[in-house]
Amino acid sequence: MMGSYRVLNEILSRISGTFKKKKEALPIETSFKLPSPLPSWPQGGDFAHGSIDLGGLEICELSTFTRVWTTHEGGPDDLGATFFEPSLVPDGFSTLGCYSQPNNKPLSGWILAAKDDPPGVVLKPPIDYTLVWSSESLKIKQDGVGYIWLPVPPEGYKVIGHVVTNSPEKPALNKIRCVHVDFTDVCENGASIWSLDTAVSIYTSRPKVRGVEAMGIPTGTFVAQINGVDSDYLACLKNVNGSRSAMPDVDQIKALVEAYSPHIYFHPDERYFPSSVEWFFRNGALLYTKGEESKPVSIDETGSNLPQGGGNDGAYWIDLPLDDAAKERVKKGDLAEARAYLNVKPMFGGTTTDIAIWIFYPFNGPSKAKVEFFNISLGRIGEHVGDWEHVTLRISNLNGELKSVYFGQHSRGVWLDTSELELEDGNRPVAYSSLNGHASYPKPGLVLQGSGNIGIRNDSAKSKSLMDVGAKFVVVKAEHLESIFVEPPWLNYEREWGPKISYSTDDELKKVEKVLPGHLKSLLRRIVTSLPNEVLGQEGPVGPKGKDYWMGDERA
Repeated sequence: MMGSYRVLNEILSRISGTFKKKKEALPIETSFKLPSPLPSWPQGGDFAHGSIDLGGLEICELSTFTRVWTTHEGGPDDLGATFFEPSLVPDGFSTLGCYSQPNNKPLSGWILAAKDDPPGVVLKPPIDYTLVWSSESLKIKQDGVGYIWLPVPPEGYKVIGHVVTNSPEKPALNKIRCVHVDFTDVCENGASIWSLDTAVSIYTSRPKVRGVEAMGIPTGTFVAQINGVDSDYLACLKNVNGSRSAMPDVDQIKALVEAYSPHIYFHPDERYFPSSVEWFFRNGALLYTKGEESKPVSIDETGSNLPQGGGNDGAYWIDLPLDDAAKERVKKGDLAEARAYLNVKPMFGGTTTDIAIWIFYPFNGPSKAKVEFFNISLGRIGEHVGDWEHVTLRISNLNGELKSVYFGQHSRGVWLDTSELELEDGNRPVAYSSLNGHASYPKPGLVLQGSGNIGIRNDSAKSKSLMDVGAKFVVVKAEHLESIFVEPPWLNYEREWGPKISYSTDDELKKVEKVLPGHLKSLLRRIVTSLPNEVLGQEGPVGPKGKDYWMGDERA
């Protein structure tokens, strides 16, 4: 009899279980790891040694955390965020704050710890804490209650990060350290982590001034903005001695490219492929001089007869061959001859290496627009000679790990953490070049550059046509190895790589508007005319060195 009850209970339990909503695990509950182990990097200098000396303050990276508090609402995808404190801190090192991340992606963050020599000079514990926010009164899904504390630093010291607890009791004073002002720099809000109405907003923290010469260092901590008030009381770290000793040497750069160089896929319908700059010159590209337009000259394969420096003064420009057949052939590029041109940049005070991968296309094809249910060719809009696009790898000099990738998209772009990338062939990221326009995207599909269901189409898809960056690349610039990598003459040509195209955007739009219902004509016109020249294609672009992010940070 007891056996029958047991069987009946099991049946009822299974039936009941089918009606219960199964709780899905949050992405953050899985820790991200690169598909392949990191290689053994070639020895040399301080690259990938695990710590870096900032001139009396040694830093290391922590990526093991203990969960403190989780919210299940707000933030990206309305999945909430989780707050952590670092664990497994090496002997002698101290933590500088807590870590937070949205729940919509795997746990993949890091935070810096620091050690001073002699101890207790650059680093000191706070003298108190101030409670700046708690979730006690929030009627949201959360695991317990979260409390965000601001350390009170001793005089002459700065706070680097907040402390999060799940208890209303103040944290211990020795839990974190504050940093002497000489080793700090000004920071600002970075990407949004989590927000809930106007009460609290959580952001990543980054140096306000970023670029090759800037010494500010992000620490992985977060910024809590309460009631819309900027949190200017937090700082980031600073490389006091400006050392580049942790930057990769020649062999290490080659190893990094071998490990992380992207595969760039082209759309199945792509007609305008990349080439090498040398191929472009060798196949008939011409240099024009203002006032002598009837006397264009052939360009030497290395660009040695191109004018050097001088800025973009409109005095010179490059154009396609005069012969129509040669012109059409050069427009199409030559994927087999294409090269990637690398600018290896020290970033964040030399604690990070950015490898900017520049690709040259002889021609940018015409744009297409999506206007609700209509897909329309925009005539000559978007066409221009000489198209430069790029993808940037951001690599930690502490361990050689790929941290994020930037996808350049016309005049702007987007950074993605490594955990958000498509990776193949080990740890190599995948990029998709958009049809005709060649903007870079992390995933295939359609991205509209506009508003709502109206805008310029950026279509990308995987095909048999791809560029293996690691197979054919040239380092054209490495700020810390100037004596080894000599800049080619064409890199210092600062004028436009294509002529100014003399067509009327208004005339081209009138042709398109004939097929559109009346209420859509003005919407399309407003979007198209607001686009930058780089997208409209009325002027050829300047080369990579003419971009402000050649020496600065990427524009996201």
